[in-house]
Amino acid sequence: MTTIINPVLRGFNPDASMLRVGDDYYIATSTFEWFPGVQIHHSKDLVHWQVISRPLHTAAMLDLHGVPSSGGIWAPALTYHNGVFYLMITTVMGRRGVYKDLHNYLLTAEDIAGPWTEPLYLNSSGFDPFLFHDDDGTKWLLNMEWDFRKGKNRFGGIVLQQYSPDERKLIGPVRKIATGTSLGVTEGPVMFQRNGWYYLLLAEGGTGWNHAATLARSRSIEGPYEYDPDYPLITTIDAPNHPLQKAGHASLVETQHGEWYLSFICARELPGRRLSPLGRETGLVPVEWTEDGWLRLVGGGKAPQRIVAAPALPPHRFPPLPQLDDFDSAELGKQYFTLRVPADEEWLSLSERPGYLRLRGRESLYSWFRQSMVARRLTEYRCEAETCVEFAPEHFNQMAGLTLYYDESDHFYLRVSYDEEKGKHIGLITTRSGQYDEPDDAVVCAEGWDRCYLRVTIDYEQVQFYCSSNGADWQKVGPVLDLGQLSDEYEGKLGFTGTFIGLCAQDLSGTMKHADFDYLKYVEHDCS
Repeated sequence: MTTIINPVLRGFNPDASMLRVGDDYYIATSTFEWFPGVQIHHSKDLVHWQVISRPLHTAAMLDLHGVPSSGGIWAPALTYHNGVFYLMITTVMGRRGVYKDLHNYLLTAEDIAGPWTEPLYLNSSGFDPFLFHDDDGTKWLLNMEWDFRKGKNRFGGIVLQQYSPDERKLIGPVRKIATGTSLGVTEGPVMFQRNGWYYLLLAEGGTGWNHAATLARSRSIEGPYEYDPDYPLITTIDAPNHPLQKAGHASLVETQHGEWYLSFICARELPGRRLSPLGRETGLVPVEWTEDGWLRLVGGGKAPQRIVAAPALPPHRFPPLPQLDDFDSAELGKQYFTLRVPADEEWLSLSERPGYLRLRGRESLYSWFRQSMVARRLTEYRCEAETCVEFAPEHFNQMAGLTLYYDESDHFYLRVSYDEEKGKHIGLITTRSGQYDEPDDAVVCAEGWDRCYLRVTIDYEQVQFYCSSNGADWQKVGPVLDLGQLSDEYEGKLGFTGTFIGLCAQDLSGTMKHADFDYLKYVEHDCS
């Protein structure tokens, strides 16, 4: 029997919005401050997935300059009607304090791979927008409403308003149709129809350990909605030792053969610690309908299983990502992201020196504006990453190297630099909850090194950096570090992303000194 092994989208891939069109399945996931915006994954069998599209790929479509960490693109919603794909997005420009400065946009495409239209602004009342296509041809926008007022529930409920494709705007009154269950923090609406019912699939309980998904229904789109008396549909609230924590924020598809599958957020903790540096991931489980019209997980219970039966579909595999990228292609692979800005010739080139990734140094790892970083997700707890950089710094303001990066407040950085006492050297920088440090004895002289090889190994919570002058003889740089620091939950951070492995360069003097990276190697090891 073919099985699905959860999570199916590993590493930071949250807020899955799932869709079937014919024999093809798609999942859109959030990207927050990372560029390009939105990842759309494709599958034919619900087992094997690959990225097929990243719709927000130009600065004109997505401006993330100055967007706070864990802001940016939240919870995309992917739908399809009459030959057109619809993508709703929220861009969060501010998220601290009581306010949420955010804007909801609509994009469309006739081909999932694009081109996608320029984002069309619709409203700003709350996040998690979803566009529902009713059987009578009308279209409705749903989103949660954010209420900042003192004494009010910040998650003010799910609101509904009609969208006019002809006028390209929202029309008519705004109606509040649901306020959620006792779990609270009601968000992430998904609407669908079945057997004369309008169903609302809602995320509840917050994005952390109390996360859940709840189903409600009504005979009228405007309500009133009744909630499943045996809510929630999926959660790990009462299963603190379950391998897939934070289960919630769900979406639903029916296969060609009438099987039903639920996508959901999940997180794999570091063993024995309530920390998840891989970020929130995406899983899939089969569900079934009861005689009275509610959904249940196949096999019973509320907690998702790590291994479940796959649907009766022919296997359809995709080529795996290469472990070694020699940067021989004309453009970056889809596994890579940049931070808040697109990859453009001002600061990044794959052609100036063929076979190398050239990065021109710009702002620091603390910046929300013009960083020069190319990064990929960390996807397993046992792995290693390696690169080789050619860099000739002339000042301590010039740096380039390998980073494990959560955000500006929490990251580790093995960098090549220069100063008047050490000369050219390789040193380790750590930033913990915003506090900069250079660990004692974490410097290696690199005078005369034309090529600096840099490596990091991860064995669950233990992180160790290394360097070499020839790629064969390695020496440790700095102490063992704690991967748990690079987590959403670390010391009350309340972030929403995950750990990235990055290549980066800085020139705080403003001369844009360049560094040439020969390759990036990323190898995962068995975690069973």
